[in-house]
Amino acid sequence: MRIHSAASRPFALRRSLLAVVAVATLALVGCSSTPDAGGPAVDTDASGECVYPSTGRDAAKDVAPPQTEPAASGDIAVTMGTSAGDIAMTLDADAAPCTVNSFLSLAEQGYFDDTQCHRLTTAGIFVLQCGDPSATGRGGPGYSFADELTGSETYKAGTLAMANAGPDTNGSQFFIVYDDSQLSPDYTVFGRLDDASTAIVAGIAAEGTDSGASDGAPKNPVEIVSVTQ
Repeated sequence: MRIHSAASRPFALRRSLLAVVAVATLALVGCSSTPDAGGPAVDTDASGECVYPSTGRDAAKDVAPPQTEPAASGDIAVTMGTSAGDIAMTLDADAAPCTVNSFLSLAEQGYFDDTQCHRLTTAGIFVLQCGDPSATGRGGPGYSFADELTGSETYKAGTLAMANAGPDTNGSQFFIVYDDSQLSPDYTVFGRLDDASTAIVAGIAAEGTDSGASDGAPKNPVEIVSVTQ
């Protein structure tokens, strides 16, 4: 499946995969809004600053777009407090400056606070998807931004990456990989979890989904309480 976050379902099946993998593989949709008709977002403008154009849709939670010049660099330690325990993240602002800039801006504005991780997959690819205050898989911050890809991305256990609805449609939805996953290099990797935090997410996955299917909301709801540096 694919991991997306626009008007399509959060994880769309890739028909080219084997059927057993397709059932559990997700379209990792990471933004909730449909891309503007004018085309994909541009990573930076002529000055090298990040660009966050409006999607033309209301934000799922009131929030302002980030500043265009990233303030962070290097590794940034972040704690995502959840109902399942604290998850330690290390963001890579050098590899994905515009992505980390957006994530930190949303965190500072409380965008992720008191929201639920809306999707869990337990076969094919192994991810927990969060970042949509509406918990529908279609919510976003009202702006988009471009991918920051090398083309050689891998998604091993502990990877933190953006969900999307296609090229350059990133918003607020992200996913955590809790077991090595085979995904095409279409999703911006912007950080990682330590082993203990990856184990917390694996524990959430071990409890399964609310429907018992391999793709759905976590059986035990996972609430993000806060995201802090």
